[in-house]
Amino acid sequence: MSTTDTPAHRAFVAEIGAIAAAIGDRPLDADLAKWLDATYPAGGPTFRAIAEAIETGDAEGWICPRENDGIRWGRVIKAGAEAGRFSVDVVHMESCRGPHHVHPKGEIGMVMPVVAEPNFDGFPEGWYVYGPGSAHHPTVNDGSAYVLYLLPDGAIEFTGR
Repeated sequence: MSTTDTPAHRAFVAEIGAIAAAIGDRPLDADLAKWLDATYPAGGPTFRAIAEAIETGDAEGWICPRENDGIRWGRVIKAGAEAGRFSVDVVHMESCRGPHHVHPKGEIGMVMPVVAEPNFDGFPEGWYVYGPGSAHHPTVNDGSAYVLYLLPDGAIEFTGR
């Protein structure tokens, strides 16, 4: 059995694929963030199932296999595969700031605390949405968190700033 042919990997792909299908072609905006928080709330069964699959996948080595400057990450699903138009990445960050980048088509994210009560760019546990053309230095404060993000067509541009 390969590391990506595990019950946790299959569960992760199924849950994320279902969410991506439900998102469909909705605009990436504040209304989408509200809808995600209402439909898949932090602490709810889907949110918890994804968080548990991520923890297991990290232990199995398929969630965050790469590391740079204390940030671990991995692209778990490529755009055009099980999550439709979205790629799916997961990062693990602990009280740090990541590299500046632009989201040409937007970003949908899910914040899952690991230690303490961290926030990601000011967002607590739950969902956030950045619209097309948004940019930031991803930052986790006050603990550590996994951050899952869906990128339409896998579009992301690192700026080097």
